[in-house]
Amino acid sequence: MDKKRLDYYKKKLVIRREELLRDIARNQQEGREADEDPTVDLADKAANSYTKEFLFGQTHSDRALLQLVDDALARIKGGAFGECLSCHEELQQKRLEAVPWTQYCISCQEKKEKGLL
Repeated sequence: MDKKRLDYYKKKLVIRREELLRDIARNQQEGREADEDPTVDLADKAANSYTKEFLFGQTHSDRALLQLVDDALARIKGGAFGECLSCHEELQQKRLEAVPWTQYCISCQEKKEKGLL
């Protein structure tokens, strides 16, 4: 992959990383604020509990995606970005454009999802 294209994906990944870090911090703050609400009504407590669980799940998903983004940035640094981790074929540009943190080509991703990889 040429340097210009690599820089383009690196910039895209860095921006996504910053967005994820902001989202994680915001969700953690909102979760703490839900605890601070001095409600006594049982329905309000249930709603706050649901909100906290939802934010926790969202934060967990964001952290998993953040790890994939960090891994992609490490592959850029290591010179292995744009290559499938399984078959070592070059990833399609359309796939990288849609999901720049992807680790696998479409074929290997399907195998992984079926538990064959």
